[in-house]
Amino acid sequence: MNFLPRRTALVLFLAFAIAYFFSALLRGITATLAPVLTADFALNSRDLGLLAGGYFLGFAIMQLPLGQWLDRHGPKKVLVYFAGAAVLGCVAFSLATGFAELLAARVLCGVGVSACLMAPLTAFRRWLEPMQQLRANSWMLMTGSLGMVAATLPVQWLMPVVGWRPLFWGLALLIALSSLLIAWQVPAWGAVEAGEEADAPRAGYADVWRHPYFRRMMPIGFFNYGGMVAMQTLWAGPWMIQVTGNTPLQAATGLFFINVAMLCTFWSWGMLTPWLMRRRLLQVDRLIAWGLPLSFAVLAMIIVAGEKAGAGAWAVFCVSCTFVSLAQPAVGMAFPAPLAGRALSAYNLVLFAGVFMVQWGIGLAVDAFAAAGLSTVGAFQAAMSVFLVLSMASYAWFLLARSHNQAAHAPS
Repeated sequence: MNFLPRRTALVLFLAFAIAYFFSALLRGITATLAPVLTADFALNSRDLGLLAGGYFLGFAIMQLPLGQWLDRHGPKKVLVYFAGAAVLGCVAFSLATGFAELLAARVLCGVGVSACLMAPLTAFRRWLEPMQQLRANSWMLMTGSLGMVAATLPVQWLMPVVGWRPLFWGLALLIALSSLLIAWQVPAWGAVEAGEEADAPRAGYADVWRHPYFRRMMPIGFFNYGGMVAMQTLWAGPWMIQVTGNTPLQAATGLFFINVAMLCTFWSWGMLTPWLMRRRLLQVDRLIAWGLPLSFAVLAMIIVAGEKAGAGAWAVFCVSCTFVSLAQPAVGMAFPAPLAGRALSAYNLVLFAGVFMVQWGIGLAVDAFAAAGLSTVGAFQAAMSVFLVLSMASYAWFLLARSHNQAAHAPS
């Protein structure tokens, strides 16, 4: 397999990273806009969870066809076409006059940016060495965290100046410009080497779903990884406002520091993973097994603390969940390169279906517990307790299932 020179790989990474930055900003903006959208459209917790989850629903429903298109047509062509849908989604969101229109536009936004991470990961699997793949994956997530940072205080500051609708006009323009950069800088999807072509598996999604390592990673992807994103992109904000008693500006400030913490964490993973690989110390399964229980302890403390658990506690929770982010590149390396797009997209479907279900499910649970007579604080605590139990059950499955993946235990 021919790997790209370092300089070309850097340009490739930056082109993809700019597009992913805007997709992450679009993902996280709902948490900051939650108070104004709730007021403008009279949303309850169930509606707010569904609206935020609509992005991930659109994201999820495109993953299976996306994987086939990435393997067949390559990242550049697929990402440029999908960006057009994201532009339309942003324009539609800015023009919405009711909840149904908001939700449809949010789903379209999710469809449009659904290739912004999978396209670069597919390219990295084909064009970068294994050590570079893990670093590039972590730094793409760092770029996403930077986009999430931009979705907090900067958005909060701009809101009184321009309003939330013009913000989406600007996002539409910036996403269009980033797609032009992709078209200019990303190499064409050339034919694979003759040997790789001959050895390419005559396989599809059925082979991906049946893979024992993929099955092992599914529950933690759905509940643990998906739950981390659900908290980061939505429920940490309403918790700080409705449970902790923060103002919208204080909550946006809290979200800002949560996402700065995530940015620093993913940058650290990007620096650390190549060092671990060189010393044959990187064992993904072992790191997840040792590290993920920290998130359960932190979430339990948040639930018990209630009103006293603010942005700092949620930042520690999200950071402690990042061990599970190592699963995504490990899943990609468990499959041959010609099947990487489908494997990564299938796993991304699991992740973002989890985000959608956790975001909406917590909203449903909060409303249900409140209807049963619990206070607002008690309803949030009960909903988070259900999420904690499901996360721990997923971790138990991960420990008990067999791996069958050498990429998770040693460098390729």
